[in-house]
Parts: sequence; structure tokens; C-alpha cells
Amino acid sequence: MSECTHDCSSCSANCSSRNKPQDLHEPPHQLSHIKKVIGIVSGKGGVGKSMTSAMLATLMRRRDYAVGVLDADVTGPSIPKLFGIHGRAMADENGCWPIKSRTGIDVMSVNLLLDNEEDPVVWRGPVIAGAVKQFWQEVIWKDVDFLFVDMPPGTGDVPLTVFQTLPVDGIIVVASPQELVSLIVTKAVKMAEMMNIPILGIVENMSYITCPDCGKKISVFGESHVDEVAAKHGLKVLAKMPIDPRLAQNADQGVIEAFEGDYLDGAADAVEALL
Repeated sequence: MSECTHDCSSCSANCSSRNKPQDLHEPPHQLSHIKKVIGIVSGKGGVGKSMTSAMLATLMRRRDYAVGVLDADVTGPSIPKLFGIHGRAMADENGCWPIKSRTGIDVMSVNLLLDNEEDPVVWRGPVIAGAVKQFWQEVIWKDVDFLFVDMPPGTGDVPLTVFQTLPVDGIIVVASPQELVSLIVTKAVKMAEMMNIPILGIVENMSYITCPDCGKKISVFGESHVDEVAAKHGLKVLAKMPIDPRLAQNADQGVIEAFEGDYLDGAADAVEALL
């Protein structure tokens, strides 16, 4: 008998070393009822991932779905600010309860657990990943149709924990127009493929700005490469979001739920099709 290489894919022997792929997904809180989990990811920071998460949650709420947002960007949480939510999340003998936004979106973030929301979270990777796991297992997401998970950038501890712990039904990759986006998107896409997570498509943020005088679209960061990047990976471009001062104002004032525009309707359609 030849020596075992521990590569079962190329071996026909039926031995005790042959194992089925291990499902590491953890159940949510026993009182939670979540239909679909959507991850909002990017290969780098500063591309508008949290804005996309908040706007998609708002759109699905406008379509009369029950929606939640889990802020997994523990060291850079911005979801509560976008929704104008302050104060502490409450807990009882059953577990921890998310805070509802003005329109009824459930929100949980580390900022809702701090004495001072401006205090930095100076934790190491495993502790941060553990906190995200707790947001899934100890927070009561009651009767939620879509739970959006606003991920930190990159392919480190937290995205890995989310993909392994949560039964993610699909991810949306957020990118910007620069040529560098090809490399960044490829990393995010390859990680999703390694974890067998379906990719719903790409949202390009800061795609252009519309001149207020003549209405011409100006490519502030150069010509977009998102279409060719999407084609390379066989993905859909779900949206091309402009730089819109009104959106920035909504975000700064904590009233993202008041935004106007149909920029993300295609992405919302892709999410809705999961039900």
C-alpha cells in the first residue's frame, strides 16, 4: 500500500482518514428567525461598503421586508452613525436586542455596546472575530427577512469568521473605479469562491459625479473598469453609484433612510430574488 498523502480527492481508498467537508456554520440565537444573510464586502477600505449596506437595508425596508444590519466592522463601525442611532443596546434574560432605526431596521454594532461611542476598539483579531460571532449567536434577530452584514475590508479574521460561522446566502462586492480595483475585486471574489459563497454581483461606488450646471457625467477617478472586471469573473454589475453630495449630507446627519434615487435598485432586485 502506498503512503497516505492525506489528499482524499486523488485517492479511491475507503479508509478512516476520509472525511466529509465539515460544516462550521453556527446556529443563531434560538429566538432569531433569519431568512437570508447578505454580506457586503470589499478588498479595501474607503469604497463605501457601509453606505451600500445601509442603503440596501433601507431599500428592502421600503419594499416592506423586515431587515437587519449586523455591523461586523468592529474597529471602524459606522452603521449607527448612518442611521442616527446612539445609546446602548439593551439585554435581558433572553439575550441582547438590536436597536431599531426610524423606519424599523434592526441594527447591532459594537458602538451600541460602548460607554462612549467615540472610544476606539483596541482589540486583536481573534477577539474582534469573537465579537462578530456573538452578534450572530447572542443577539436576537427576530423575524428578519434580510440580514445585511457590513464586513471590514480585506480577507482576514473577521470575513473568515463570518463566512465560516454565518450561513451567508450571497455577497455583494463594493468597488471603486480605479484600475487598482481589478486586483482588489479579484481577491474578494477568490475568497468567496474558496468559501463556496455565491456572489450576487458588483456595486461600483463613486463612479462619477454629475455637473450641477450642464448635467454632464464626470469620471472623477478616471474611466471605470468595473465592466471588464465583472466580465472577467462572470459577474453582474448591479449598480454604478455616483458621488452625490445629498447622500453625503444624509450620512452626516444620520438620516440615510431619507435618501432619494434609484442607484441601487438593481442590487436590491438581486437581493430580493434570493427569497
